[in-house]
Order: sequence, then structure tokens, then C-alpha cells
Amino acid sequence: QVQLVESGGGLVQPGESLTLSCAASGSMFSIQVMGWYRQALGKQREMVAEIFGGGATNYADFVKGRFTISRDKTRTTLFLQMNSLRPEDTAVYYCRMYHVFEQRYNYWGQGTQVTVSS
Repeated sequence: QVQLVESGGGLVQPGESLTLSCAASGSMFSIQVMGWYRQALGKQREMVAEIFGGGATNYADFVKGRFTISRDKTRTTLFLQMNSLRPEDTAVYYCRMYHVFEQRYNYWGQGTQVTVSS
């Protein structure tokens, strides 16, 4: 089992920056991919950014050039640096860690609210 706890959400104005963190604990041997997802009110959850075992990253088009995903050396903390935030970035942001092939190894955090508003 893996437990994920996100932090760093809050209320910011358009154009400002915010960094989210996701602390993982438990048995990490099954984790291959770490990622950030978000769900806005009334919308489906969507992938924001992912980082793979070898360090490759994948970003949704709507955050390319603005957000950066990273992890610490121990691979137990995941980050999302969000710059140039827009009102449409307002959502609950979730951390996810999973194994690509073993669906039983699929873990989500509880989410952290990010609100971008003037």
C-alpha cells in the first residue's frame, strides 16, 4: 500500500505561481509512474503531467511551458511547479502513483484545491 498526501494548494491571482507537493509513504516498489491530475467543478478528471521511472515527462497541452513536474532523489515526493496560472487552472489537484500494467497498484491522494481568481 502507498499513501499519498498533497499540499501546497491555495488561492492565487492570475499570473502568479504555486508549487504543489505530494508526499508518498509505504511500499513504493510497485510504482512506475507519478503524476498530477486535476478535476474542475462539473468536469471530468484530467491528466496534467506525469513523470516516468527513467525521468521522462509528459504534459497536457494546456500546461506545456507553464507547469513543471519533478520528484526528489528518493522518489517519495512529487512536485508540480505551476507558473502563469490562469482562472481556468482552478481545480482540485490530485497526485497519482501507479504501475502501468498492474492495476492493483494505483494510488490517489485526497486532492488539494487550487483557485486562481482576481
